[in-house]
Amino acid sequence: MPVPYESTGRSRQKLRTREALMNAARELLRGGAPEPTVEEVAEAAGISRTTAYRYFPNQRSLVLAAHPETMQDSLLPADAPQDPVARLDLTMAEFARIVLEWEPQLRAALRLSLTAPTEGEGPALRQGRAIGWIEDALVPLRDTHPGLDVSRLAVAIRAATGIESLVWLTDVAGVPRSEIPGRMSWTARALLSAALADAADEGGQAERPAGEAGRS
Repeated sequence: MPVPYESTGRSRQKLRTREALMNAARELLRGGAPEPTVEEVAEAAGISRTTAYRYFPNQRSLVLAAHPETMQDSLLPADAPQDPVARLDLTMAEFARIVLEWEPQLRAALRLSLTAPTEGEGPALRQGRAIGWIEDALVPLRDTHPGLDVSRLAVAIRAATGIESLVWLTDVAGVPRSEIPGRMSWTARALLSAALADAADEGGQAERPAGEAGRS
């Protein structure tokens, strides 16, 4: 297996060069460039094209590298409540903020996800991190509603939110970006309410979590 160029010799300097290229790509995306080329990014970063291609052999690899990296395991504050509805609201508010902040980069990754990757390339959209954030918000349900499939619910909520939802809401439905956080939270709560109702109908816990009544 070949060793990545930036892993050999002068690793710190190469890391700085890689970061400069990714930052330049992000700035171009924020400025409206749909999918900047390696040449455009190299020029913006003040780095030679030859050097840029050593780090990113093609446009796809560069745009994917500009995708936001959020290493958090949870979007909840340290003093998060135990009420799953309140926890879900907090998580969705922060998730929506991240999506709006990184909208150009996420849109570029979404476009790339519609094209088949070449051999050895990973998926354009990152897998599972947002699902983990949502599942973390719903953790109390594992004790109060043991018959409810929390993982399945988290996947359902993620499927109806995120960059895909933002694109449809803004581009198709004409929803102002200022309303996106509220719309995503409403959708998440609606799915939670439906899941709780189904669990009750199937003989699970009929009692709603605190704070859920009158807010769904």
